[in-house]
Amino acid sequence: MISQTSSTQIRVAVEEEAQAITDLINVAFRGAEQFFIDEDRINLSTTLELFESGEFLVAFHRDVMVGSVYLEPRGDHTYLGLLSVDPSSQQSGLGSQLMTAAEAHARAQQSRFIDILIVNLREELPDFYRRRGYIETGTSPFPPEVQTKVPCHFINMSKSLVD
Repeated sequence: MISQTSSTQIRVAVEEEAQAITDLINVAFRGAEQFFIDEDRINLSTTLELFESGEFLVAFHRDVMVGSVYLEPRGDHTYLGLLSVDPSSQQSGLGSQLMTAAEAHARAQQSRFIDILIVNLREELPDFYRRRGYIETGTSPFPPEVQTKVPCHFINMSKSLVD
């Protein structure tokens, strides 16, 4: 168990939960990204591939998966992606709980920095991450194989995990 409150538990996922994680990611991103993308964010085979290079933390509320986040070690950095909260649990602080647990987990794995990519069209995200101590470190292109309704790119952000 990585984190536990009276009603929420956060732990490392097991591969048998890949379909539930895939479904959660897609439902969470569908509402937030439908204005610029029509496709699902991820499919089962991609989720399974991610289990080979990193791990997911999953949050449960009363035995129901309500959140997840992906972590991938990259030297003294950890990449954090696919932060997902079930729409019924959004605006509850669960996203922040998952971020805190992910940062603590990365720190425990000896990571010195944690890196994220956010889509520039999601205007609410930079301030959320800045309040958590992330700084912008550049931009990178959106995957060319993903069809979008409008042009977009990633904003790269990073946070030091060293006190």
